[in-house]
Amino acid sequence: MEGADDERLEPIRMLVQRSFRLDPDKWREFVSEGSNRTALTRFMSSSDYQLFVHLQPDSGLQASLGFPSAAQSKVVCVSRAAQEGSGKAFRIQEFSGGKALGHLVGLSEEVSCPLLSSVADSSKWTVGVAPDAMKLLEKQKNAAQVVEAKVEGLTFLPPPDALCNQDDLLRFLAHCSPDQAGGHHDDSSGLLQDPSLRDLSLTGSDDNSHQDDSVEDSISLHDNHVDQNEQKLTVARLLHACEETVVEWVELVSDFLQQDWSGLVLDRQKPVPSEEFSFWKNRLKNLLFIQDQLLSAKVQQVGSILKAEDSIYLAALQDLQRHVQEGVQEAEDITLHLTPVQQKLSEVLEMDFHQLKDDMAAVMDMVALLWTQSEFYCRPRRTVVLLQEICNLYIQLSRGFLPGQEVIGVLVSEPGPVLQDIQLVIQTLQALKSAFREQQTQLELQNQNQNQATPTPSWTFPSHLVFFHLDTFLNRLLSIQEVHLVTARFYQLDQAVLTGASGTLLTDGIQQVYQDFLVQVRLLSACSCDPTDPEDQTFELELDQFWEQVLDLETRLVSVLSKALEDCSEVASAAKVVKMFWFFLDRPRVQDQLPPCLARLEDQVLSDLDRTELEFHCQKEKPERWFWFCPAGAARLFWNRQLRRRTQETLRSFRTIQNLCGGVALAPALLQRAEQVLQLLQDFRTSTRSDWSAWLEEDCGSVLNQKLVQIDPPIHLEVAGRKQLEAVLQQLRYVSREGGVALRPNAERLLLARDDITLTFFLLDQTVSCYNQVVDGALEAELPLIQEQLQQLHDTLRKLQSKTWICQGVQQESQQVLAVHSSITEARANMEAMRTIAQRWAELDLLQRSGDSLLESSVNDQICRDIKTDGEQLLSLTQVNRGLYSVDEASEAWTGYLDYIDGRVQDGLLQLLHRALRFLTNSMNTQQSGGAALLAVSLQLQDSRGLVFDPPIDDGPTAFLKTIIRDVYGAGALVPRISVRRHGDYQESLQQNPELCALEQEVMMRLLQVKEEAEKLRAGLDRYAHLWLSDKQAVFQEFLTYGKPLAVGEVEAEKTPPSLKDFQREIQVLLTVSSEVTHLDEAVVLQGWLQVDLRPFITCLLSIILDWKDMYTDFLLESATDSLQQATRPQDQGSASFDLTDTILLLEVAGVELPEHLAAKLQ
Repeated sequence: MEGADDERLEPIRMLVQRSFRLDPDKWREFVSEGSNRTALTRFMSSSDYQLFVHLQPDSGLQASLGFPSAAQSKVVCVSRAAQEGSGKAFRIQEFSGGKALGHLVGLSEEVSCPLLSSVADSSKWTVGVAPDAMKLLEKQKNAAQVVEAKVEGLTFLPPPDALCNQDDLLRFLAHCSPDQAGGHHDDSSGLLQDPSLRDLSLTGSDDNSHQDDSVEDSISLHDNHVDQNEQKLTVARLLHACEETVVEWVELVSDFLQQDWSGLVLDRQKPVPSEEFSFWKNRLKNLLFIQDQLLSAKVQQVGSILKAEDSIYLAALQDLQRHVQEGVQEAEDITLHLTPVQQKLSEVLEMDFHQLKDDMAAVMDMVALLWTQSEFYCRPRRTVVLLQEICNLYIQLSRGFLPGQEVIGVLVSEPGPVLQDIQLVIQTLQALKSAFREQQTQLELQNQNQNQATPTPSWTFPSHLVFFHLDTFLNRLLSIQEVHLVTARFYQLDQAVLTGASGTLLTDGIQQVYQDFLVQVRLLSACSCDPTDPEDQTFELELDQFWEQVLDLETRLVSVLSKALEDCSEVASAAKVVKMFWFFLDRPRVQDQLPPCLARLEDQVLSDLDRTELEFHCQKEKPERWFWFCPAGAARLFWNRQLRRRTQETLRSFRTIQNLCGGVALAPALLQRAEQVLQLLQDFRTSTRSDWSAWLEEDCGSVLNQKLVQIDPPIHLEVAGRKQLEAVLQQLRYVSREGGVALRPNAERLLLARDDITLTFFLLDQTVSCYNQVVDGALEAELPLIQEQLQQLHDTLRKLQSKTWICQGVQQESQQVLAVHSSITEARANMEAMRTIAQRWAELDLLQRSGDSLLESSVNDQICRDIKTDGEQLLSLTQVNRGLYSVDEASEAWTGYLDYIDGRVQDGLLQLLHRALRFLTNSMNTQQSGGAALLAVSLQLQDSRGLVFDPPIDDGPTAFLKTIIRDVYGAGALVPRISVRRHGDYQESLQQNPELCALEQEVMMRLLQVKEEAEKLRAGLDRYAHLWLSDKQAVFQEFLTYGKPLAVGEVEAEKTPPSLKDFQREIQVLLTVSSEVTHLDEAVVLQGWLQVDLRPFITCLLSIILDWKDMYTDFLLESATDSLQQATRPQDQGSASFDLTDTILLLEVAGVELPEHLAAKLQ
């Protein structure tokens, strides 16, 4: 279907739009929906369908090939016209959805017809009205039953309208009576099986004696009023109606019986097995419905009438009944045997897609079981159709498993997982084909092995009929898989890098091919169609363009590969290039260009063999110059081995190239040339091994007679023949590793004793090294302690000078040397530990700042404890060393040794104290302290003493610093004295040190300087002294008397009561002083190290200023209160001293808040 523009749908569009009053946009939306398009396609491709269209409130206009049972509104049924030449291609019917039709039939059968047929009621009707109404209702009921049957997918056989005419039936009965019709009424009793005609029943000639008298009277009475011509006309009309009805029934049933499910598939439709299952289920249901109708009373009446009149249509009716019965048998058989297949496919629908491949054989077993057991389904056409439906089902499952358009869209992101899914689908569908072939083979074997009388039919139909759609889908998937594989190959070019003279240019060419391929991949992935839909040819066009571009890119890539191979100077390099592009070597375009490249590489291999032979002849005399760190024999063999490996690697690389490029065999000339070069190298290796054996024998003989040690002047000890022995042992290691070198007696003897000699060598080398360390590393203070031990070592070495490498007893002499070395080395390590301890003191900080960055109140306790511990450890180490040297404690040598240690300890303590005092001087230096205070005092205002420092400078910082210096010197007394000849502790010695004394004097000088600056600070703040020295009440009384405070020395002045401006002046002065005091620095640092805290002074002074201000404001407040009271008494108005408003404003400026009662009165 082409959608809304399909001209074949134009008549349907006009009918549906007119019936539902739709807009054109609604019709386009209706046609574009997938399920509606499928229903329209099937309806247009086959005349067996009816199209039902209804309007759903939520989903809009919907189309189906069966009546929509859920429809509650109007339903339009479109079917093809019965006569193609009638000028109308389609016929439309409209009816209500739901149960309206059933209600209409029930109303007609249970209410209308009984009411009109009632004799009592009909007597009240006008003559002729009741029969006509009865006929009309019967026609409406039949029409409703026809539509209701169509809705349910059934075929309704409408009875002839003439059977509803009572008068015609009575005339026919009269015509068939014995008086006029002779013996032609044997089966006429069947005419009266309808309940409405039960009272008019006529029997045959054999049963006329049993008829009721009332009936005979009615007939005779009726015959008297019926004209014979009219009676004949009535019989002809009734017979004609029955015959037309039989013809209509035959057409209806024949059309249904001729419906063939396989026609849909053969007409290139793609149904699934569930549709065929529904087809046979509905077919059986309809056939049973038709069969029930053919056995009904109305059909029996029609048959009786046809038989009574010897109508030729009686045979047609009987054939119809037989055909329906055969159809029922066929449908029952097929439905029964299709059930296992349906159940198996239901299980398939519930499976995960990864499980489908292993279940294919079981599906084919069910189909084969249907083929062998069903009487009516054992038809190639039907089995081919079912297999095609199964293929369609697996195609649907495969498309549902794959991500649709993203099958190609993922090429630009992450194609790996989708490629795995595609390969899984391909394997699954191929497993379906394999299962079919296996089942086909099994049926053939069963047919050959079974009795020929009852052979099992085989599947002889061509397999391409079964897998027509599946193969198309598989081919599409294989194309998509090939796109993914080629894309994966091209993606590997992103990391391809070529080296050499043209490496950059060739790499750029590869990257350009890669980028152009990415463009093509983006274009292909942007395709809006579904690649998994094999009927969509848009993707095929896109794919053809993609492959055309890929071939062009492969051609460019082959050019790069050919150029890269041409630039390779070695076959190994060419092999690396080929390995780099191995994933493209099987492409046809690449295979066409490879033979010339292989020919050039073969020539290059021959050239490499020639160069190898030339190099061998040029360098075979002295190849060891290339191997400086191994014996000459080993160097020759290594060089020979390199040439062999290079030759073999060349052949191996060329074989690798050939295998990757198609597996062409090596040329005979190339193999022969390679064998010649390899044989030349083999001969050289044999001769080299023989010569090396002779050289080694001579060197081993010389080593075996060599003495062990020699003494170089003045007293330095060396291993004799050290280099020669190492060279021989090295050659023996290479010989053992090389293999193939024959060993002669001396060499073999030395090889057998190699482990012992090696052990002796290492032991002797260690002995010599220990001796040299003892002698060379002796301290001047240590030499007197080890004189006796050194003499013992000299005696031992004289014994070693007389022994060779195969002598015994070397280990005993060596142990003596090692024992002396061990004790002396341990003593020297202890000395080094003592030196380290003393040196570490120079990095300790006895004086540290606290959390507020000021100097702590004493030296660091932890450091003092550590120093004391170090002193104890020093004393302990000296005692350990006395034991190691085995010396008398009172000996002069030991006393001198202790003096040496004592000097090192005192130097360490000197550095410790020097660091602490230097810390004090630097912290008290303005340029070096950085503004960080070392000590802190506070400036306070005391009533009796005025401005004072707390603590006082003399009693505080001075005493504190002296205490600190005393504690610093006290650290020297923590270490016990090491020397036994020097008296007093280390503190006494250090206090006399000029450097430390100079630092102490510098600290005292800094202290004097800070005292002077502190006095200057205090003097500067005396400008506020009048505030705490003056008597406030006396001053205020002077202000009230003279309007101002009297100046110093002023005794009398003019008495003038103060005005409000005078109060304002005095208050403003106090506010100004308060602001000035508030902005004073809270702390100042004197001389860069003494911090003075001014906050106590500032707080106290501000409190005094506040008292002064309150004295003035309280007076004004009392005055304002009096003024306000006078204002409330008329007799006192005008007696206030100050203007009330100005007074209140002045109080507000002074920050005085009015009392609540005063504020209330003011309001």
